[in-house]
Amino acid sequence: MTETQRTETRGTGADETGTPDSEAPRQPEGTTPPGTPETAPAPPPRPQPVPDPQPLPEAEAAGPKPEPKPEPEPGPGPQRETGSAPGTAPQSAAPTAAAPAPRPERRTLRAVLRWTAATLVFAGLAGGVGYGLSQAERTDLPGLGTEHDGRWDYGPLEPPVLPAGAPGPFDEDNPAAVHHADSRDLLLQPPAGAEPDRSLPVEDGWLAMKDFLRQYDEDYRREIREQLTENSCRHIAARGWTMPDGTRTRIHLLRFNTEGLADHAYSEAFAATGLLAKADLVEAPQSALNSDWPAGVRAENGSRYVYDETEPYGKRQVRHAYITAGDTIALVVQSSPGETPEVPFQQTVVLQTRLLG
Repeated sequence: MTETQRTETRGTGADETGTPDSEAPRQPEGTTPPGTPETAPAPPPRPQPVPDPQPLPEAEAAGPKPEPKPEPEPGPGPQRETGSAPGTAPQSAAPTAAAPAPRPERRTLRAVLRWTAATLVFAGLAGGVGYGLSQAERTDLPGLGTEHDGRWDYGPLEPPVLPAGAPGPFDEDNPAAVHHADSRDLLLQPPAGAEPDRSLPVEDGWLAMKDFLRQYDEDYRREIREQLTENSCRHIAARGWTMPDGTRTRIHLLRFNTEGLADHAYSEAFAATGLLAKADLVEAPQSALNSDWPAGVRAENGSRYVYDETEPYGKRQVRHAYITAGDTIALVVQSSPGETPEVPFQQTVVLQTRLLG
């Protein structure tokens, strides 16, 4: 039997696997179906040479880019998210767990703690040093120490309490500039370390006229008495003390009825002291106005006239000052062995002026 006959017989009957004739006949490999003209088989593709590997760009070396997905057909489906590019399917990224924050190393924590502790220690030391400097005396600070200028330790000024409804000496409703306080309460209190002057003959704070006149030259006592009497000097309050270095201070307050009477008595009895040899003190027969009195040390109410004993002076130099304030004339006298210090004298005069103002 020829090969053509075997082929036809196999195509009409059951195949070797027992497939029934009802199934579609399977064409054997390498044969053409009946009625189809034979064509020459296509030659097999020639193998292409494999090119040498080339270095990839950085973007390609990082990994292949995902190919764009084909544009979905229009129709019902999920809506595109607002802001997405047209033609691009919404990409739903799979939820990823947040990576835990890195914990600082122990060395870093220790360094932070050390610096924090050091800062607190330095802050405490700085605060303590600043407090110590603020509390220390200037003379106790190295590099800032200055010699004490010799001022005395006066307590705080305490003006006397006026009677109820009484105006002050320089109020507008007090045209006579009368001090309604007791004159003894207007005397400056002694500084720390002072001893009362037992030689000053005061009785309950008052000084008699004759005792006041004894500190002036005998040739002028009668004239001074006349001026004080004619201008109605009501009384004289006095206080004196001595400091450990021997400096002696005496303050006298002469009270008149009005400011006008006090000014007239001063101009007639005391104004020319040291210039016209009028009413010089017994302890200082030669005195002159102090032209070096600080210009900034002025009386807010009233006037001051400061005198210094000129050379040659005796065992003690005398400084004295007159203060006119309203209805009162104050006389401050201070003397010390050798040269009388100027600073405590100025301090005493200024404080007494404030009490009267």
